[in-house]
Amino acid sequence: MNITEKILADHAGLKEVQAGQLISAKVDITLANDITGPVAINEFNKIGVEKVFDKDRVVFVPDHFVPNRDIKSAQQVKQVREFAHNQNLTHFFEVGRMGIEHALLPDSGIVTSGDLVIGADSHTCTYGALGAFSTGMGSTDIACAMASGETWLKVPSAIKVEFNGNLNKYVTAKDLILYLIGDIGVDGALYKTLEIGGSAIREMPMDGRFTICNMAIEAGAKNGIIEPDDITKEYLNNRSLRAPKFYYSDEDAQYERVIIYNTEEIEPVVAFPHLPENIKPVSQAGNIKIDQAVIGSCTNGRLSDIQAAAEILKGKKVHKDVRLIVFPATQEIYLSALRAGYIETIIEAGGAVSTPTCGPCLGGHAGILAAGERAISTTNRNFVGRMGHTESEVYLASPYVAAASAIAGRIISPKDL
Repeated sequence: MNITEKILADHAGLKEVQAGQLISAKVDITLANDITGPVAINEFNKIGVEKVFDKDRVVFVPDHFVPNRDIKSAQQVKQVREFAHNQNLTHFFEVGRMGIEHALLPDSGIVTSGDLVIGADSHTCTYGALGAFSTGMGSTDIACAMASGETWLKVPSAIKVEFNGNLNKYVTAKDLILYLIGDIGVDGALYKTLEIGGSAIREMPMDGRFTICNMAIEAGAKNGIIEPDDITKEYLNNRSLRAPKFYYSDEDAQYERVIIYNTEEIEPVVAFPHLPENIKPVSQAGNIKIDQAVIGSCTNGRLSDIQAAAEILKGKKVHKDVRLIVFPATQEIYLSALRAGYIETIIEAGGAVSTPTCGPCLGGHAGILAAGERAISTTNRNFVGRMGHTESEVYLASPYVAAASAIAGRIISPKDL
């Protein structure tokens, strides 16, 4: 079996599973946020049970419209807050302690290697970077799991992807995953496992691995996953709240397809509107002026992302016609970036730094686009109207490219500054 099949088999209490099989499996963590949480709570209340299956394993992170942008969002968070209090949940994150859920949970040790995690947010697949099976589901599915501690799944078939070779200058994990999505398409891994490996991944720090697994859903994947190694174990050491369990694919594991890339042939890329698959090398972007640059989100709001932006911005100024907004993904990341001087560099360059929030990524708040405006963003989606008006445009890129473009006022490679 491959790593995903082994995790699912263990959680289903079976010796083995195979692609296409329907299983009922025990979950380690359920997750919801301030948009999906109220729906899950309403459905949970209909089930008729008084308590969640485990107060340590049901997690709520209000992060999408938080700090509250309006009365409706305030009411949503109030409902989640009261449910968490009434259920005596261990993990509810208030403003000042919260962060973007998919950075907060692994950094807090709530999810760990070998887990089965389901969340009412499509980018729950991020935790595959730890060697966990994690996937997004609807709020009703989450409600049932909150009550029972179980969920049902169809075992996905798997595509194995290898990135081999050294990364060129300014090429990041974001470029690799966009390159993959550009190659296979936004439905190229529909309800499949994307098992990511290769020499470039083995050398990659955890921040980059999270970025890659985060965007597995943008290729339609059920989950993205990377086998744990010494880098994973070092990250988990003194962090995991529960003992991790490490799974590895067998040498004779079956894959629907194997894709191998030479990373030395990959340069920084940009995903043009209105799909993440619509990629071009940044060197071929043309003269595209931008109004806004966003650096952050569950995809690229980690410390190394803030560091990359500061590296480009050091001693330079954001273009007078551009709004640069930076969102550290958690309070811990924000504080680390502050202590390292990255925040000072960003502010001196003319950037604005916000409290951790999903904010503009989903057209929530703190950076909405007007009609006709263009943004380059380190977020994960650029669908029509994703960050605001349906007549706005979003271009996806790495922190290096986003920061360089903020300085130039147009989409540009850092090496061309």
